[in-house]
Amino acid sequence: MEEQKTRQKICSAAVSLFTTKGFSGTSVREIAKKAKVNPALISYYFDGKQGLLESLMGSFFEGYLEKLETAYKLSDSLPLRHCLHKAIWDLLVYQQENNHLARFVYRETTLDTTLTREIMTIYLRKEKFYWQKLFDKGFKMGEFKKQAVDLTIVQLKGMIMMPFMNPQYLQEIFNMSPSEHYFAKRYGMRVLDWIDERFCRKEVLQAQQTAEVIHFRATP
Repeated sequence: MEEQKTRQKICSAAVSLFTTKGFSGTSVREIAKKAKVNPALISYYFDGKQGLLESLMGSFFEGYLEKLETAYKLSDSLPLRHCLHKAIWDLLVYQQENNHLARFVYRETTLDTTLTREIMTIYLRKEKFYWQKLFDKGFKMGEFKKQAVDLTIVQLKGMIMMPFMNPQYLQEIFNMSPSEHYFAKRYGMRVLDWIDERFCRKEVLQAQQTAEVIHFRATP
């Protein structure tokens, strides 16, 4: 228990410093000072600053993929629109809960480093796999309008990432910030409405919305 608390303190301190000073501009001693731990513990738990970076990025993407995988697994029993909504909603909430880490991780993935290439191979290919499977299934079941899957994934990924990668731009366009408690709800509803209009067949959407209203009214 104490070990987990120490690791969490180190990770929280590192995210805060990496976000404001950058990875290269932050020293192990600064992380230890902010976390109020012995600098040797960073080497002990993470094998140094690089290992800490790898742990933070790996942990972020594992949590991210878990949300997407959960939504995909529901596609055998729920309409594809519901699964897509769940994936987008859960990912926005997850990133908002890890706002500073999300921003730092996305910034790091823009750099051409060995770690970034490894992440692209391990995690981002898995993400593409789940999105592609969801859309392919939606096309096959007749729920979604036929369109280019690759461009669809790029559009969707951009809308999910952008608020955390460039919050200033989001503030300018939508007058909201990922740090505000209502962000996921307000921005998420805008994205889900766009999804319905852009991807869902009109007759399927109307049938599902009617069923949702009936279910809501029948619920005590």
